[in-house]
Amino acid sequence: MLKTTPPMGWNSWNTFGENINEALIRETADCMAASGLLEHGYEYLVIDDCWSLRERDENGRLVADPAKFPNGMKAVADYVHGKGLKFGMYSCAGNLTCAGYPGSFEHEFIDADTFASWGVDFLKYDYCYHSPIIPGYYLYRRMGLALENCGRDILFSACSWGADETHEWIKSTGASMWRSTGDIFDTWNSVKELALRQKELHPYCGAGCFNDMDMLIVGMYGKGNVGLAGCTDVQYRTHYSLWAFLGSPLMIGCDIRSMNEATREILMNKDMIAINQDPAYRQPFLLSGTWGGPELLMYGRHLANGKIAIGFFNLSENKATARVNLDEFGLPLSTGKTLLLKDVWTKETHSVKNGTFCCPLEPFECAVYLATLADL
Repeated sequence: MLKTTPPMGWNSWNTFGENINEALIRETADCMAASGLLEHGYEYLVIDDCWSLRERDENGRLVADPAKFPNGMKAVADYVHGKGLKFGMYSCAGNLTCAGYPGSFEHEFIDADTFASWGVDFLKYDYCYHSPIIPGYYLYRRMGLALENCGRDILFSACSWGADETHEWIKSTGASMWRSTGDIFDTWNSVKELALRQKELHPYCGAGCFNDMDMLIVGMYGKGNVGLAGCTDVQYRTHYSLWAFLGSPLMIGCDIRSMNEATREILMNKDMIAINQDPAYRQPFLLSGTWGGPELLMYGRHLANGKIAIGFFNLSENKATARVNLDEFGLPLSTGKTLLLKDVWTKETHSVKNGTFCCPLEPFECAVYLATLADL
């Protein structure tokens, strides 16, 4: 499947882990359709691990656990589609999934056929219990080929955690997105660790094969399967802004049935979503700035409409100030041009004076701007 902008949706794993069932999925589908999430672009509802029985049937096919999904996966998919959403599921390139259920190793074509018959639109494909003597690129190419020939358009989400130099071979597999990291947890240290890993991976991002920084933890507040310590709303906003700015797929991980207003405002910020979904999907670039420090990330990204997205992200527990000269954007004073900035969170506007922009940031805070070219 060719996807030209990063996929957006919801995944069951972060909050629910193995505690999934048909009622939960139906209620989540209802909420995605009614809450405004679908309207804002979150279209994929994905069931993660732990949905099947522990053994295949006599024909070698995967079987949905009837205690969790008594009406079967086709009925669940039909319900999700009836809400205007797309339906996603999970499997693994190994003998077993990460939670110990049957994987798709040497069952790739029969599983792709099964998923297609159920109406699946998205497959997250993990990397646990895989053969240690078969390179990962063979395993992912095999499932990519199976999906391309299953008779249904299924988005292939490769989840090999960045292992085995995933970035060097993933575009050969047919995957539309690929995990560049290990699992995220609902802590600020986890967010920071995953964000700092991205610097060397930017050249490997591209339309049609998106760098997946893992699912969002916005709105979890320490609850659920990867809950742990939780984060503040300021930290969640910075987390979301980084993922959106860098072009990661945006897969919600909280229980959207109980979203508070702060979570809604973060997940439905139209300007941040527009940056993430920009049709040009150009590579972000690091800004050098002055007196920055390793935990102050400063980025630019050229957008399709001639504007520039600018993001400052303070990952530290101390105050910081981002200072950037416009010549980093190709705009020295000699051009007679400057930038008009709109803050995507506060909606305040600024004009850059004297060729330099300074932005003070509180601990863990971010500032993201849509910049328009203007005459001095």
